[in-house]
Amino acid sequence: MSTTASGQSGTWRNWGGNVVARPAREVTPASVEELAAAVRQAAEDGLKVKAVGTGHSFTAIAATDGVLIRPQLLTGIRAIDRDAMTVTVEAGTPLKRLNLALAREGLSLTNMGDIMEQTVSGATSTGTHGTGRESASIAAQIRGLELVTADGSVLTCSEKENPEVFAAARIGLGALGIVTAITFAVEPLFLLTAREEPMPFDRVLSEFDQLWAENEHFEFYWFPHTGNTNTKRNNRSAGPEKPVGQLTGWFEDEFLSNGVFQVANWVGRAAPATIPAIARISSRALSARTYTDIPYKVFTSPRRVRFVEMEYAVPREALGDTLRELKAMVDRSNLRVSFPVEVRTAPADDITLSTASGRDSAYVAVHMFKGTPYQAYFTAAERIFTAHEGRPHWGKVHTRDTAYFAEAYPRFAEFTALRDRLDPDRRFQNDYLRRVLGA
Repeated sequence: MSTTASGQSGTWRNWGGNVVARPAREVTPASVEELAAAVRQAAEDGLKVKAVGTGHSFTAIAATDGVLIRPQLLTGIRAIDRDAMTVTVEAGTPLKRLNLALAREGLSLTNMGDIMEQTVSGATSTGTHGTGRESASIAAQIRGLELVTADGSVLTCSEKENPEVFAAARIGLGALGIVTAITFAVEPLFLLTAREEPMPFDRVLSEFDQLWAENEHFEFYWFPHTGNTNTKRNNRSAGPEKPVGQLTGWFEDEFLSNGVFQVANWVGRAAPATIPAIARISSRALSARTYTDIPYKVFTSPRRVRFVEMEYAVPREALGDTLRELKAMVDRSNLRVSFPVEVRTAPADDITLSTASGRDSAYVAVHMFKGTPYQAYFTAAERIFTAHEGRPHWGKVHTRDTAYFAEAYPRFAEFTALRDRLDPDRRFQNDYLRRVLGA
């Protein structure tokens, strides 16, 4: 077990740069036993414990002034079961490494989000998701979990073993224990054909139900200050593979989506009045394209331009009203928004605190360039989202508290009762969990 290189604990910052923590000490356990010992030691020292992933959450969900557990030595695949079609992976494994390793084995997750820098435990514990008509979040693909609980013991759960823990811990917010391994359902590697094309905002909304019904994975980006969107449909394909060409891929995914976009955001931050004009140009820069590749190369994309994000899940049938209100709000305000609004969907699932728990959901994500004031925009957006019974993503900026969540989640009390049982002394508590789950 080691602390940071200097032997001292340093300052921890998240990816978006909006959360800073100064833990009393940092621990990098090399085994589940070492992690359990660190939790027991923290209890003896009267310190709280939090595990961090790659810091892709914009909330302070992983922040602590106690013991910070870094899981980077708990990585790699433990087992592949081809009869059950599952893979068991250590909690600190980045999704990027899991996707590559599975592809080499001729396997894949069914669905995934668009960023793959996160650790598997960080991504699932906060409810990271992609878009899908039938296929749900990454956590909904979990078949088993191993976690170290507050007393330092190791608990395993699945639909058959400790099912009440399994129902909650798949999206456990770090409140029930520290996840050490995850068993995912996998399937044979398949191909997806992606079709990306611009479409007017009003047309996407009027045809949304049809676009959703006709495609396995539908999503779109709306560019504020314009009536333009860019749509993306991903559907399974018999092949052949037709990946994006290297030069085209570099030009569209790196030069336009990261390089030029970064510069446009710098310009917009320095001179906000230019943003609507930049938005009109940006929204027309990406032309239609179609390509076919293995899942992670279609679902995920590099995100080098740093931002801060708020995302809410609303009932799927409320999406049209939510977006029209959001557009009207931006149009009549003096806000200048340089980042597109991302819209995705997920089917209802059975995870206690999943944003799609018990209801078919649509996700609306608003972003601001890192270093730009975001409060006014996010506050106005949040007012619209909450009016439609929105549920905020656990890892993204929001101002909701226990009272709100007790209303928003029919099974909220089930989760807090389980937390009382597994962590009665609140070893895994921090300010964020106190706000969202209560003391």
